[in-house]
Amino acid sequence: MITRLSTLFLRTLRENPADAEVPSHQLLVRAGYVRRVAPGIYSWLPLGLRVLRNVEAVVREEMDAIGGQEILFPALLPREPYEATGRWTEYGDNVFRLKDRRKADYLLGPTHEELFTLTVKGELSSYKDYPVILYQIQTKYRDEDRPRAGILRGREFLMKDSYSFDLSDEDFAVSYRRHREAYVRIFDRLGLRYAIVSAMSGAMGGSASEEFLAESESGEDTFVRCPASGYAANVEAVTTPAPPEQPVEGKAAAAVHHTPDTPTIESLVSFLNAAHLGRTFTEADTLKNVMVKTRAPATEEWELLGVGVPGDRDVDLKRLEAALHPAEVALLDEPDFAAHPFLVKGYIGPGSLATNGVRYLVDPRIVRGTAWVTGADRDDHHVVDLVCGRDFTPDGTVEAAEVREGDESPDGGGALVAARGIEIAHIFQLGRKFTDAFAVDALGADSKPIRITMGSYGIGVSRLVAAIAEQSHDDLGLVWPRVVAPADVHVVVAGKHATVADAAERLATELDDAGVRVMLDDRGATPGVKFADAELIGAPTILVVGRGLADGVVEVKDRATGERTEVAVDDSVAHLAELCGK
Repeated sequence: MITRLSTLFLRTLRENPADAEVPSHQLLVRAGYVRRVAPGIYSWLPLGLRVLRNVEAVVREEMDAIGGQEILFPALLPREPYEATGRWTEYGDNVFRLKDRRKADYLLGPTHEELFTLTVKGELSSYKDYPVILYQIQTKYRDEDRPRAGILRGREFLMKDSYSFDLSDEDFAVSYRRHREAYVRIFDRLGLRYAIVSAMSGAMGGSASEEFLAESESGEDTFVRCPASGYAANVEAVTTPAPPEQPVEGKAAAAVHHTPDTPTIESLVSFLNAAHLGRTFTEADTLKNVMVKTRAPATEEWELLGVGVPGDRDVDLKRLEAALHPAEVALLDEPDFAAHPFLVKGYIGPGSLATNGVRYLVDPRIVRGTAWVTGADRDDHHVVDLVCGRDFTPDGTVEAAEVREGDESPDGGGALVAARGIEIAHIFQLGRKFTDAFAVDALGADSKPIRITMGSYGIGVSRLVAAIAEQSHDDLGLVWPRVVAPADVHVVVAGKHATVADAAERLATELDDAGVRVMLDDRGATPGVKFADAELIGAPTILVVGRGLADGVVEVKDRATGERTEVAVDDSVAHLAELCGK
């Protein structure tokens, strides 16, 4: 069926929308693929829905190929299953909650582990029923605090979530590998540049997880990898190699120094180096203590927490939040400091934290025997040579310091390089977290119960559309890979004479008969407008029927490379059908 722009529900825009910051958001709106309804909520218009369905088809084909069986759960879910796993409270404010007319609690599903688990429990009972893979492609809801970047970070989105159910850890390893390989095939077919990295499991739980990140400067995730060893991880999952402990004997005694007007690490180091203390100080010699407050799910009380990191690094709040999950984390504000006068801003040290019973966690580099310059807990004073394990004892370690390019890889394989990416998929080794919560067993051949092992595997289907757009565009517009494009060939009628329109109509019909998906711009607009829209919409091939028709040729343009080729009219259908793999 030919798509005619004269009747297509489409309006393109020449200017970027005011709220669009990243290319995918700008171009998907300008090209008439999506329209904003509310923050983080978008409508899919005809062209956008085609691309979304094409992505969905690739995902579905590969899931079916590994034996996945598709089902569909409701988005409106009761409270009880989520309360049984603790996630009713663990999700906190990220879940849309509501009550029905009888005051019963419900939520809009952010993910469906509980429902899948309960369904398997209700339907399967024998070891002969396993293994099984179930999946759905369904709308999910999360109340994002800061929805941004269009469909990249929305509050309503389409997701494929699948779940494997196995009798043993060995069988689960096979299911996990099959899913991982299927994801590689999906993203390869979609033409994405991506990395597979170790990640944090968060509210999903489980023993380990991996993320698939589409490489993009617009991505919210920072990941690192070691080219020499192949190590790769989201920065939230990077573990810091701890240096060897040192003896505390023979270390210089801790000494408090008057250090006026040195509330920052930079000002402190400058002062110390001008004080002629017999050695040169760097920011890495200082111990920066950052105060936060934490709150466990479903509690109202905040608790103080001190976080110590080497002074040449900042605290990465995302890493800290991941390390302390599911607790909520926030920096202290002025009222907090006023309520705790022992916290002297700019001069906080481990001493006052210990005296006042404040938990104190430090970076893994801060090991026994290391000496530091840090706050002396009074204005304009610091202590030099405060030794860990002699003068202060942390309550533990925490991965909170920023990870930087050039850091040593945790596997010792070399230096790390950093990049940004868009999370497009996440796979989890759930183990028995959910089957334990709901007592999901299969009766074995020996009539003894076997606790089922689970894996969870998600793909952001709607997010994939934006990720592809981020990687596949130029200054003129979108450049879709053929597998997801709304059409194979965009036919531009570049002339007012009836013979040009008739020839374009004939070629479009013949292409359609050959199985080529055709978009025909039969509007009365000027050629300039048509060319601009063709570039913006982004079909992989543009066929221009215009003045070359008098010489028996048409122009075929490759949208990705910009290469233009003149082809004889009589050969054009066969040429394009071959180009499109028909």
